[in-house]
Amino acid sequence: MYQSHSVNLSNLLLSLSDALDLASPELSLHQMRTAFIAWEMSKAADLSRDSTEQLFIAALFHDVGALSPEDKLSLHRNEVEDVEPHCILGEAFINHVLMFEPAARIVRTHHKPWQDYGRTGMDSLIFQSQILCLADLVERSLDRGRYILHQGEDIVSIAGGWSSNLIHPEVVDLFRSIADREDFWLDLVSPRLYSLLLHDGPCRGTELPISDLVPISEMFRNLIDFRSPFTATHSSGVAATASSIAHYLGLTETDIELMEVAGNLHDLGKMAVPNSILTKPDKLTIDEFAIIRQHPYFTYSVLTTIGGMGQIAEYAAFHHERLDGRGYPFHIDARKLNTGSRIIAVADIFTALAEDRPYRKSIGKTDVLCVLKNLSGKCHLDKNVVGILESNYDEIIASSVKKQDKARKCYELSFQDNLA
Repeated sequence: MYQSHSVNLSNLLLSLSDALDLASPELSLHQMRTAFIAWEMSKAADLSRDSTEQLFIAALFHDVGALSPEDKLSLHRNEVEDVEPHCILGEAFINHVLMFEPAARIVRTHHKPWQDYGRTGMDSLIFQSQILCLADLVERSLDRGRYILHQGEDIVSIAGGWSSNLIHPEVVDLFRSIADREDFWLDLVSPRLYSLLLHDGPCRGTELPISDLVPISEMFRNLIDFRSPFTATHSSGVAATASSIAHYLGLTETDIELMEVAGNLHDLGKMAVPNSILTKPDKLTIDEFAIIRQHPYFTYSVLTTIGGMGQIAEYAAFHHERLDGRGYPFHIDARKLNTGSRIIAVADIFTALAEDRPYRKSIGKTDVLCVLKNLSGKCHLDKNVVGILESNYDEIIASSVKKQDKARKCYELSFQDNLA
């Protein structure tokens, strides 16, 4: 099924960072632009390649601790009095990926004012955190309705006011050294920024093997699911179920691993859905359901920008399509639905039925199988995939529960208190 054996790290990071800003046009490219500013400053400071890459990663994901679209907008508009919780959560999320641990430490302190360090000198971590702090503030100071070259002097003046208290004077001076260049400002707001960072930015030469995609997909799984206790284990259940079905279908180990990645990322597009809709205990209105129906489209549009993940994008994003072509959002039918997409579709419904939701309780084995067989009989789901699940139900649900219990413990131990 799956042919590619690696994914470019820069391509992966940029696309997943872009997904975090789907919530509103007001947030579009915020983290990517912040990363560009931080990268330009790191070049001016002559930071090492490793330090530059970790700072870049931290900038691309610095707001992951603000989980809902509502939280992201409030943070962007400076309406949040206590920014500490989203820094704590951000570090916890990013720490899930071993290679990102240095970036996680930068995210943890990226809102800490210079005056709060109570010292005269900076070590490497403080210096990187201060660069990210300034880069974030600069990006949020941009007026998206005003020509960029008319804003530079004003933003430099604002940054001067941060000197000594909020930002170390050396870091402010570093920013001034790049802000003199018109190309810096023009690149910052260029529609080609993604391409510029992909081809010239940090991490561009690093290729990740398939196995390294799993922890990164788990990080984003947690970002998607931990917005509510009702969904805290959903994607982990889908990933485990899909992997088990793939195993019983006789797929290769590589295909099974990629089914896990697809399961973790299948709801990536829900980054654009407000919590007020995701956690609503009552029936959704027509308008609210229309917003929900866009999430597979966003999953697909993000994942297809990552070279080597075209098949994964289809597995993940086609989970609401039907064999009869009456699903959404692409209305494709059995002729174009590959095996991976059919597996994720069954795994998603199976997992949803077997877990509590705000509007209903979970249902048992007999009722779950009744629903799935009814849907396969209507040409909504693949009969063979449903049959594999039925024949191996106890083993598959045991594997799913094991993975979900692990996700639930992670949620309760590291995140629940800060998300309350």
